[in-house]
Amino acid sequence: MATIRQQIIELLLKQPMTDRDLSQALSIREKEVAENLPYIERSVQSKKKEFIIVPPECLTCGFSFKDGKKLKTPGRCPKCKSERIKRPVFFIK
Repeated sequence: MATIRQQIIELLLKQPMTDRDLSQALSIREKEVAENLPYIERSVQSKKKEFIIVPPECLTCGFSFKDGKKLKTPGRCPKCKSERIKRPVFFIK
């Protein structure tokens, strides 16, 4: 049986997913997904693959959180203060 990290990698190789998608697919908490993502990122890089993060985006004003590699969804938009934030999407290619 594959570990949680191996299962997450397999899913991300097939299609882009959010932390919530991964949580539901593997029946684990979103917090557990978030805890594993940094390790998965390093593991994938050592295998000459690329861990890609599509940054979160405000659904109200369109502000994109491109300030780095955020693995979590921000609480609110710094521009319009809305809490309607699209989750980051992860995939491996």
